[in-house]
Amino acid sequence: MYNGLNLDLGNLSRLSHAKTRSLSAENFTGEKGKAGMAADGLGAKAARDLGRGWKISPAVKIEPKQRFTMADISGPGAIQQIWITITGHWRFSILRVWWDEEPTPSIEVPIGDFFCTGWGQYAHVNSLPVCVNPGSAFNCYWEMPFRKHCRMTVENVADEEIVLFYQVNYTLTDIPDDAAYLHVQFRRSNPLPYRTVHTIVDGVKGHGHYVGTYMAWGVNNTGWWGEGEIKFYLDGDGEFPTICGTGTEDYFCGSYNFDRDGQYTVFTTPYSGLPQVIRPDGAYKSQQRFGLYRWHIMDPIRFEKDLRVTIQALGWRSGGRYLPMQDDIASTAFWYQAEPHARFPELPDKDGLEVI
Repeated sequence: MYNGLNLDLGNLSRLSHAKTRSLSAENFTGEKGKAGMAADGLGAKAARDLGRGWKISPAVKIEPKQRFTMADISGPGAIQQIWITITGHWRFSILRVWWDEEPTPSIEVPIGDFFCTGWGQYAHVNSLPVCVNPGSAFNCYWEMPFRKHCRMTVENVADEEIVLFYQVNYTLTDIPDDAAYLHVQFRRSNPLPYRTVHTIVDGVKGHGHYVGTYMAWGVNNTGWWGEGEIKFYLDGDGEFPTICGTGTEDYFCGSYNFDRDGQYTVFTTPYSGLPQVIRPDGAYKSQQRFGLYRWHIMDPIRFEKDLRVTIQALGWRSGGRYLPMQDDIASTAFWYQAEPHARFPELPDKDGLEVI
């Protein structure tokens, strides 16, 4: 039965008893009738002639090595939209989300990579679940249901303070029995060891479906870099997977090196994109860097017991032979599954996250 959880143009006119709430620096708790009441905040000086109710607390500061709790919500309910804009290096701000008081986070990822901007530079992204708009506005539309509790934090691992503007829009409503929890995991290989594959996700245990991949790919050789295959190992697969792609650009729904007239060509669509190409400048920006996303919204990859996803990094060498690449590859995997989940690998430290 429709309960106000899944809205689209087909049921947008239907009434519901779901309750809409919103978290921001103007309402830290999301309580009804409690927004815009701040008497002090980052906007207090600008509003000194106007007083309470006039944009007193539009944002928060997060000191170095500190965490800010962006959401602490009792359910049942669902996160429906997140808007963020944040200062500092986007790799040094870590988003974590715990569902239903699980002991470890189900989402743990640098904010830039969660929003498809892993290189710390703006790129316009125009997809269904993630949009990045001018000047540096991060928007998320992944549906995130929870039954008992949601806790969401942002950690500043940098040595300088950051300023966070945010809006977390959610609903309080009953959650269907078959609704799963969003999980997001970040991994980085820098550089990828010779003749090995990059692991996008491994150790996933439970029942769920894989819904997306973002990759920040830095190339350390000349020439084309994307001959490698992505592989999905499902439900006990051994040496060989159930799903094997035919090339990196093929998986991201492009073809022939993303090449038009001898140039990499950026594109951003609802389900896939190459929204970012960072080109060498002939001086200190010497490496080519790419940002790519692929959302499995119309074609989720289902698993019953376990999941592992890997991708090869392959270029070309003499004699028409493949060259195993040793690139800087950071991946962010998105999937839904029933809890409990397996503990994630430890996130890299600040030096391991840094874009250099």
